Amino acid sequence: MPAPSAAARAKAELMRAYIDQHMAQWFQFIDDRLKRRAQLEATMEEMNILEAARRQMLAKLDKEEAEEAKRRRKKRTIDDYAPIAVVGRGAFGEVRVMRSKDDNQVYAVKVMRKADMLKKNQVSHIRAERDVLALADNPWVVRLFSSFQDDVNLYLVMEYLQGGDLMMILINDDILTMEQARFYVAETALAIDSVHKLNYVHRDLKPDNILLDKTGHVKLSDFGLCKAFAGPDLPYLEQYRGKADGPVTNVKGDKKDTWKARNRKLAYSTVGTPDYIAPEVFAQTGYGQECDWWSLGVILYECLVGYPPFYADDPMSTCRKIVSWKKSLVFPKEVNLPRDAQDMIEKLICDVNDRSGFPEIQAHPFFKGIDWLRIREQKAVSVPKLKGDEDTSHFDKFEDAPPPEPYDDLDGDAPKNDFIGYTFNRPEKSQKRAN
Repeated sequence: MPAPSAAARAKAELMRAYIDQHMAQWFQFIDDRLKRRAQLEATMEEMNILEAARRQMLAKLDKEEAEEAKRRRKKRTIDDYAPIAVVGRGAFGEVRVMRSKDDNQVYAVKVMRKADMLKKNQVSHIRAERDVLALADNPWVVRLFSSFQDDVNLYLVMEYLQGGDLMMILINDDILTMEQARFYVAETALAIDSVHKLNYVHRDLKPDNILLDKTGHVKLSDFGLCKAFAGPDLPYLEQYRGKADGPVTNVKGDKKDTWKARNRKLAYSTVGTPDYIAPEVFAQTGYGQECDWWSLGVILYECLVGYPPFYADDPMSTCRKIVSWKKSLVFPKEVNLPRDAQDMIEKLICDVNDRSGFPEIQAHPFFKGIDWLRIREQKAVSVPKLKGDEDTSHFDKFEDAPPPEPYDDLDGDAPKNDFIGYTFNRPEKSQKRAN
């Protein structure tokens, strides 16, 4: 009998991994179910509840558990959602606002074409995003409700944050007031800290990734470049690394106007923008969570000045400015920044060993008056005006695109369902709390 081919062995290994993970998730569900029943029985015993009431409460729990098990077994598809609008489109997919046919809730559904993910070596990136969103369960990170796939696409079903993003506010307002900048940067700092507590570093912080909910409060999104502190690095910066030497192209024309036009264009491209990346990330010597605080300093500068500090006509010139930041960091005199604002920026845009962390940021005079414990409970500096749960007025406009071409197996041997372990369903009780 001939030995199995490499393709057959690869498919068998994928199937084995799928079965292992599926069974592990199912056993975890059973274990959690037993714990919930034991907890309810202990509570009833402590409260000395009558036997008839006990039976009634246990029956209710059993019914809820059966419904949850049925929901978990259901295979979700994109046909479970009705399209409303496209609010984002990039090199690897798009974000659609859609209404669920099951619960009538409106969601943001990120759609990524599997063939593009494989061809452009983005598999580790989309896995990182899915893992972080599944792990996160706090008010500072966009909430993931489910993830699934078909032969063509990967899907992330997330809460729809109707307030748009910080970049849209910067485009509309040019320069923010001190009150606005203090609020948005303080909430972003809290969001960054929540990601760091999950043992991740974001690495791609920029105004486009700082979303606003319907009340105007901040949530972080786009974790495709997120990195676990203990995990391997992701080679997303190869296009810039080792190219710090060379001339810098100066900006022609008004920096604020040219920056706005270029940044939105780059946000939807494969190139991206390096304006917010810390200098140590460009090096091969390693980096940690401190790089996110550098990005926060760049965002604060942009909020108060109108453009990022290392903006240049081309990305390579921006990289060279960042690497030589001691020479290129300039505060325009006409902006007349308050001393505490400039000092906060300088304590973030600095050498990694001198950079402020979250405790130092909280204690800085620039944030005097910020109630760090209750800021999210307070009214935001700007509450978006909305006409309903389908309102997309705070996002860029996109034309509907034709459906994707049929899935291409690339080399003829790749399995169609090749993103093992991608499927995720947040427990229904947790979903109801969010809605």
